Amino acid sequence: MSEITRSHTGQRMSQIVTHGDTIYLAGQVGTAGASVAQQTQDCLDKIDALLAEAGSDKTRIVQTVIWLADMKDFAEMNAVWDAWVPEGHAPARACGEAKLAREDFLVELIVTAAKA
Repeated sequence: MSEITRSHTGQRMSQIVTHGDTIYLAGQVGTAGASVAQQTQDCLDKIDALLAEAGSDKTRIVQTVIWLADMKDFAEMNAVWDAWVPEGHAPARACGEAKLAREDFLVELIVTAAKA
C-alpha cells in the first residue's frame, strides 16, 4: 500500500500531500488586496516552489481547479496563466466563481500533479 506523506502541516491542512506518485497541493492564494494578475502570479510562484519541493514541476500537473471571486477577472487571470503554462503541458482545468475565504482574495488555485 502506498504511503501518504504530508508537508507544511498545520491543524487545518497540509500544503503538500503525496500518495504514491500523486501530489496534491492545498489551495494557493496570493497577496491579499493585490490585483488579480498579481495574485495569480503569486499563486503560480507558490505552486512552482511546492512542486519542486515534492519532486515535480509544472509540466507534471494533471489537474488544476481555479476559483475566482468574480468571473469578470477571467481574462486577466488567464493572461498570467497562459504565460506560465508550458506549451504542450496544459492540464485538465476547471474555473468557476466562488466566495473565497477573505474578501481581498481574488483567486485561488488547487493543483494535482504527478511526481517527476
